[in-house]
Amino acid sequence: MEKPKTVNNSWNSLVAWVLAGKVRAMARMITRVEDREPGWKDAMKAIYSASGSAKVIGITGPPGAGKSSLTCEIAQELVRLGQKVGIIAVDPTSPFTGGSLLGDRLRMKKIFTTKEVFIRSMATRGMLGGLSHAARDVARIMDASGKDIILIETVGVGQDEIEVVKAADLVMMVCIPGQGDGIQALKAGVMEIADIFIINKADLPGADEVMADIGSMLALSSETGHPIPPVLKTSALKSHGIRDLVATLLTYQTEKNIQDFKRENQAKEEILSLMENEVFRSIHNRLEQSGELSNAVRQMIDKKKDPYSIVTELLQQLDGKAYLFKA
Repeated sequence: MEKPKTVNNSWNSLVAWVLAGKVRAMARMITRVEDREPGWKDAMKAIYSASGSAKVIGITGPPGAGKSSLTCEIAQELVRLGQKVGIIAVDPTSPFTGGSLLGDRLRMKKIFTTKEVFIRSMATRGMLGGLSHAARDVARIMDASGKDIILIETVGVGQDEIEVVKAADLVMMVCIPGQGDGIQALKAGVMEIADIFIINKADLPGADEVMADIGSMLALSSETGHPIPPVLKTSALKSHGIRDLVATLLTYQTEKNIQDFKRENQAKEEILSLMENEVFRSIHNRLEQSGELSNAVRQMIDKKKDPYSIVTELLQQLDGKAYLFKA
């Protein structure tokens, strides 16, 4: 059967073109999946069986660590080595307007026109951890389209960045000289999720001290018999240390038992997250359509009922109802 000359809006055509590696189709499908357009789940079911080959690398760290510039340099080096790269650059959403600057695109000008690189900016949509629920789906679409490496660069919001580990095979923590006690602040939570540590802007004074601090922390926190995560120095601005970093990223192997445990946790979290979203959406729609939510809001404002009693009553009414799971 002859392929269509242009990409149309039907899901079947989009899936076919994505699997064929067509960039426009990939961009269009990502947008429609992010927007949760009707039919998105069936499309992702078709994509799922074709995914699983790409290596997903999370890049996290505090604001100002140079994550975007480093991501750009890593992508360039990967392309030089013959890799096809997908980049998910996550920017924070304004809590007031719901808008997002998507400024990572401004900092990745050098690879805009590189055909082997596909960049997708995403807004956090107010989620802690800097990853929207759709980020995992976006990575899967890039994977199915033929990307070898997918880089997820997060917003840099501190310990909530632990969310990135739920979508990545490998997590890279970026630190910089001059953080001082900031390294200590990062230790609880974020430090524990990283597989590789990078001291970026290593041409600045204090890089050796930061490297020593991180090395000491890792030596104390690592379990006996387990390898200590590598700590590397780079300068994205001067392109120093990038080749060694990329070589480490491509060859890094997690212990099989840890890798299996991580994959099980990722799968469990994804299933529960999807269930949570679907149940919430179903309940919200049901309460809105029936007028029960508006009635409950009015009772609460008028002080006729407290919110705790309202929630208990609504849950009792909804308990076991089949409509909770209707599309």
